[in-house]
Amino acid sequence: MQQPSQRGGQRVQQQQPFNPLAIRTKKNQLDKNDYAKMALAQVWKKEWWRALIPLVLFSLPAAYEFSWWWVAGAVIVTVLYILVRSAQVMGVTQMEQSNVLFERVMFEIDQRQILMKRNDREGMALQWDMIDRVSQTKDAYQLYLKGPAADQLPKGWKGWLAKTFNVPVFLHLPYKIFNSPNDLKLMESLLRRKNLIPA
Repeated sequence: MQQPSQRGGQRVQQQQPFNPLAIRTKKNQLDKNDYAKMALAQVWKKEWWRALIPLVLFSLPAAYEFSWWWVAGAVIVTVLYILVRSAQVMGVTQMEQSNVLFERVMFEIDQRQILMKRNDREGMALQWDMIDRVSQTKDAYQLYLKGPAADQLPKGWKGWLAKTFNVPVFLHLPYKIFNSPNDLKLMESLLRRKNLIPA
């Protein structure tokens, strides 16, 4: 799975020119456990039905010749699948490439890019074409990064696995980090112009 630095984000070391039109936020740090909970909730909301596949397949023999061994086997395989998939999602928080998601940063957002700044001299720039979609929760924006392109994936079944069991990577921007209601309105307007939320 590709992380922000592998998806085209550019680390910025020099001081950026001041953009008076940019939306600047307060500093914020996303807790790894909170990120894992949000990512798991999204994955299982979308993929819950996949956990039923091993349960049904391994229970089929019990329909013809009932045995508690078949039922127990089906339950064990299903639980193992859930644990492995959940561990894959939670693994994002442990990867070195993902550290940028959990640093204490402020955001500087304008028409060109989203700048994640540790301080005035260090940061990482994400271009808008790297954002796949945006969702709004009751208290935050979540900006989802695009996954790897088809030509960046391995060939054959490995590529299929990477595409099918991709892990969502997103920036979490709570409304409370915006400095004013006007900044929130500007952010909403910008996302509409980028066709990332409904007009």
